[in-house]
Amino acid sequence: MNKFNKLIIACDGESASGKSTAAKLVSRKYKLLLVNSGLLYRYASKLIISNKPKNFINFLNKKFKKVSYKMIARQNLHSEKISNHVATLAKNKKIREIVNKFQKKIIKNNKKICVEGRDIASKILSKNPKYDVAFYFKCNLNVASYRRWLELKKKVPLKVVKKSLNRRTQMDKKRKNSPLIKVKNAILIRTDKLSKKEVLSKMSKYIDSLN
Repeated sequence: MNKFNKLIIACDGESASGKSTAAKLVSRKYKLLLVNSGLLYRYASKLIISNKPKNFINFLNKKFKKVSYKMIARQNLHSEKISNHVATLAKNKKIREIVNKFQKKIIKNNKKICVEGRDIASKILSKNPKYDVAFYFKCNLNVASYRRWLELKKKVPLKVVKKSLNRRTQMDKKRKNSPLIKVKNAILIRTDKLSKKEVLSKMSKYIDSLN
């Protein structure tokens, strides 16, 4: 699987659509650096919730200059409190600029990379560099809610998880700055209709056709 000297993959999708799992699988198979942009926003939310800074833009700017992606990825950032906070935070244009700058620095230093999030194909990897292949993930809300409920170890009522996921997806799609969209040439992956093995197989088919 090392036949690619350069491979840039964009994975976008709705909340709990299975994009993180798919991105991990494909990154492992093709030996790519995996960057989860959602974790960056969750990290920003955690910092604001914990520290309550007066000027959170300056505060986050300083924090993101000092932190590494590896350090962020090691943290537990999937709580319902962070999930509810991050949906509003992600709408802020200045915060998106901080996160985008952080991501682009990583991307420029890596020719073999998979980036997952909500504006990857449409914004982050739309040019310089542009993705080689883009995937868009969808999942039925009931299935997505159940999966997230299990992730949260059933500590939150299922109906609350469902409401939260639906709210997040609607906010992502309707926000003014970098809304969640499926770019024209993105390959649709329905994770409620495919197993993990089938998801990886479908993605691999399109990736292998590039070479």
